[in-house]
Amino acid sequence: MTVPFELPPEDRESSPHTGYTRAHWEAVADGLLAAAWRWSTPECALLDLPGRPSRSGVRSDGLEGYARTFLAAAFRVAGAGGADPHGWLDRYASGLTAGTRTPGRDDTESWPLILDHHVQGQPMVESASVALGLRLTAPWLWKNLDADVQDRAEEWLRGALRHTPAPNNWYLFPYTVAGFLESVGRGDAETAAVRQRARELLEGWYVGDGWYADGDGRAFDHYNGWALHLYPVLDAHLAGTDREPYGSRLRRHLDGFSLLFGGDGAPLHFGRSLTYRFAAASAVALGAVTGHTPLPPGTSRRLISGSLRYFLDRGALTEDGLLSLGWHGPHDATLQTYSGPSSPYWASKAFVALLAPPEHPLWTAREELAPAETADHVLALPAPGLLIQSTRADGIVRLHNHGSDHVRPHEGESAAAEDPHYGRQAYSTHTGPTAKANVADNHLSVEVGGRGSARCRVRPLGAGQGDGWGWAASWHRPVFAAGPPMVPGLRVESVTVARGPYELRVHRVTGAPADSRVTQTGWATGPEQPLVSALHGLLGWDEDALVRAPQGTAYTRWAQVPRLAGPAGGTTTHVSLAVLGAEPVAPAEAVSGVAADDDAVEVTWASDGARTRIEWAPLAVSLVPWHG
Repeated sequence: MTVPFELPPEDRESSPHTGYTRAHWEAVADGLLAAAWRWSTPECALLDLPGRPSRSGVRSDGLEGYARTFLAAAFRVAGAGGADPHGWLDRYASGLTAGTRTPGRDDTESWPLILDHHVQGQPMVESASVALGLRLTAPWLWKNLDADVQDRAEEWLRGALRHTPAPNNWYLFPYTVAGFLESVGRGDAETAAVRQRARELLEGWYVGDGWYADGDGRAFDHYNGWALHLYPVLDAHLAGTDREPYGSRLRRHLDGFSLLFGGDGAPLHFGRSLTYRFAAASAVALGAVTGHTPLPPGTSRRLISGSLRYFLDRGALTEDGLLSLGWHGPHDATLQTYSGPSSPYWASKAFVALLAPPEHPLWTAREELAPAETADHVLALPAPGLLIQSTRADGIVRLHNHGSDHVRPHEGESAAAEDPHYGRQAYSTHTGPTAKANVADNHLSVEVGGRGSARCRVRPLGAGQGDGWGWAASWHRPVFAAGPPMVPGLRVESVTVARGPYELRVHRVTGAPADSRVTQTGWATGPEQPLVSALHGLLGWDEDALVRAPQGTAYTRWAQVPRLAGPAGGTTTHVSLAVLGAEPVAPAEAVSGVAADDDAVEVTWASDGARTRIEWAPLAVSLVPWHG
């Protein structure tokens, strides 16, 4: 699709895969800012973009417009050494002056107060963007403000230090505010305490393999990159220090995370706040800027520019240049209730790439292939319980989820709380989860008395890999939306084995009442997608069908999902082979034999005679080569 503002000519010599250069990033930043500023209040304090309001209300949404676009402007100007040909900083200085004059008042310009997260707390999120924007542009904006405006801004920002954040990445918002105040000589015991508290929580949330949980519990998603790594690593970089262990953790994170971009540039469609789109590339850009990356600079540029262009080419912008609420274009099922018209502008975090000056290798090195384009990959991440699988031929990346959920430790399990963005067994760069009201994709359901179950809390059992293959396993307690919420003793143990383009899905259901049924679904695809989604029953199934998901996904207006069904009762084993790709695959081409007993499952691969063996107690997964 046509981008509704002018971009420089493509440079296929320097950037053979995307055509994008640093000049394109500057032009996109300027285009997004110009479009958003058409909707500002007279004194520039609020950007009231058109669209349905968030649950926080119109005034908070207006502050969000100011704060999140300020990030883009700040990276743009700071990366240019203060050059500001479009005068963005004058507008943000005016808005800061007006917004902090009488905070909390219901007038045209006043910013809302920063309160606890459960009391219209969204301004705390935006305070971090305001503070980071001020820190990045301090030599040109902050230092030229009148002293009384500086004092008013400090007093408003300190609301973030004096109120309670949400129990997750939100603790990095006061951390960022405090970092700015200390950087301009306004630090004290209050700022120090806030920063120490955030560091302590980060230590508790770090699980290994470069991944943080987003708060207590096991929620792993894109917040790792655009929040939990970004704020502490960027804070240290701006301070001119190299605070460990944050830099080395980012480097470790990018080892695996760099595999989560498809050959077409798409980031993985997984977790919440996906309307932030190309913010998913911010960790890659930050690693290149700070040096905390295992990636060559040409690979980093391929990933960040590929992600940016992926969305621009697929209708993420409205006709007047605004970022829409959705994925490609508008898509309600992708959204959360906290999303408002300005929410997509957290995508501005990707412009951290502009902190690398024009002579930086990020911009001068020739673009290289993305990891998903170089070879087939299988990577197990035992700490978060994730298994990454990519195939070079079609550029598809799949994430098999055996460790991430959206249930906090103090919460009980409820089918009503099932979250399509976390509870599914698998996610990809080319498909999205179906909406909650439709049939669930990539889901095993135990049906008792005609009632289907949900998977809420995911308990990891392990993950590992060998040469060209890998596995991950978990168990869950099925919960039900209708009738009794649980069946005593009912348990599902699940193992995914990835090898080449194939996904072997093995489940052992124990404690199921007699006459129960089990269903397993595969990938959701639609008529607009040149993809084949197949689910082949290998053991424990007696029927298969294609079922419709009329609400579609973020990739297609209407979808269909392959589904298997089979009997359960007592202890049963169910084995299937899932395939998502450009070409159909007959099951005989992949698997030549399946055997199972109470203790183990063994699958023989048709291509080379190797055998995958899964033993249940204790759990062990192995690949035994064929020796003739």
